[in-house]
Amino acid sequence: MMPALANLEPERLWKHFDKLAAIPRASTKEAAAREYVRSVAAKLGLESAQDHVGNLLIRKPARPGREGAPMTLLQGHLDMVCEKNEGTLHDFAADPIKVIRDGDWLKGDGTTLGADNGVGVAAALAVMESTDISHGPLEFAFTIDEETGLTGASEFPAGLLKSRYFLNLDTEEIGTLCIGCAGGVNTTARRKVKLVPAGVGSAWRIKVSGLRGGHSGVDIHQGRGNALRIMGGVLQELLDRLPVELAEVNGGSAHNAIPREAVALVVLAPSRESELKSLVAAAEAGYKADLGGFDSGLQITAEKAERPRMVLDATDAKNTAALLGSVPHGILAMSPDVPGLVQTSTNLATVKTKGDMVEIVTSQRSAIVSSKQAAARMVATICRLAGFDVEHGGSYPGWKPEPNSELVRKLQDAHKKLFGKPAQLIAMHAGLECGVIGEKYPGMQMISFGPTIVDPHSPNERVQISTVESFWNYLKLALENL
Repeated sequence: MMPALANLEPERLWKHFDKLAAIPRASTKEAAAREYVRSVAAKLGLESAQDHVGNLLIRKPARPGREGAPMTLLQGHLDMVCEKNEGTLHDFAADPIKVIRDGDWLKGDGTTLGADNGVGVAAALAVMESTDISHGPLEFAFTIDEETGLTGASEFPAGLLKSRYFLNLDTEEIGTLCIGCAGGVNTTARRKVKLVPAGVGSAWRIKVSGLRGGHSGVDIHQGRGNALRIMGGVLQELLDRLPVELAEVNGGSAHNAIPREAVALVVLAPSRESELKSLVAAAEAGYKADLGGFDSGLQITAEKAERPRMVLDATDAKNTAALLGSVPHGILAMSPDVPGLVQTSTNLATVKTKGDMVEIVTSQRSAIVSSKQAAARMVATICRLAGFDVEHGGSYPGWKPEPNSELVRKLQDAHKKLFGKPAQLIAMHAGLECGVIGEKYPGMQMISFGPTIVDPHSPNERVQISTVESFWNYLKLALENL
């Protein structure tokens, strides 16, 4: 076991987290992690079944005396978001995650940690091999590709599960029970651009960096900077004030992450170098003042770069910059029913220049289907006005809260017994697999809970060690109450 995890409790959970941290498991590349889970089941004499996309289902009999209890599903996803800081030498396809302990917290060394959802998967495996938990009959589902498209949940077969209760182990605040979540859809805009030979001048690499980023659902209300929106504004200013030529612009990492960094390559006559630097410095000062304490680490820099052969023609350059600078990002509506809950939002997620094609990906979320559709339509309209073609995809359903269900009552009883008070019932402005899988199993009662995880989907991701033990003790008691 790696040093950062030594002597942590519960030992059986951290043992599995240690194994998972050593296994590369980017979205769509979870085969090795799946085989590890399968090997744990095999050693216990439990059969596993794999569906057509790679989800894994395992069943465990009830402990003696609990055979008549309703069957319960424990579910988590095998993949993790693979983000790293610039300058961090890490190959997510081959290298283990290096875990660092910082007081009561664990984090990665310049990378995402994979506590989302590695802790949940590790907890399920610890339950699987337990002999001291008085649980009823159990099902375990380990899904693939949750982070980039909820693919595993979307493709999960109907009619396969037998459980009455569904425990999703993928939320990130101890002391809460999640009983609902938003649905979502991706809106992708593409424009085939005209390329022309670069003019006489030097190449400059304009970079936006230092932002916190985060989960586009969980953190959308935090007021954090969006590197793509900022880059769009910077490019608009440069294109309006200087004879700048735009060769490419790239930024963001995933549809469900607030973009932390963006880079643009521009060409400008050497005689205008001081003006370029002045405008970039002014832009940095302006955006830093705007963001304030929400995202104080922002940096906008300009450095000499290798000169490109081709650049976008002036019209395509201005339209691309204008779209990045104006497409909506952030909260569109708050819930009228749940105080503090974001109801509808949109995330400007990624931009990529590849040859003569510029692609911009956004995602919209809402607990209300019609609001989700309206947000996607609004973003699509703005993109089309900028001359981009648009398509929608990756739509997934939300999950309607049922605060008075039998499952909620039983888990609240367990929470009061263990912690002396009921848990806070919440709904998430994020896509959870409960909504997607549960839609195929009408009548199944669902709930989601987990330890405290901060800044998931970014290299700042960290999990609070003490809450993992609390989460584990609660999970054990919950299973004994069901």
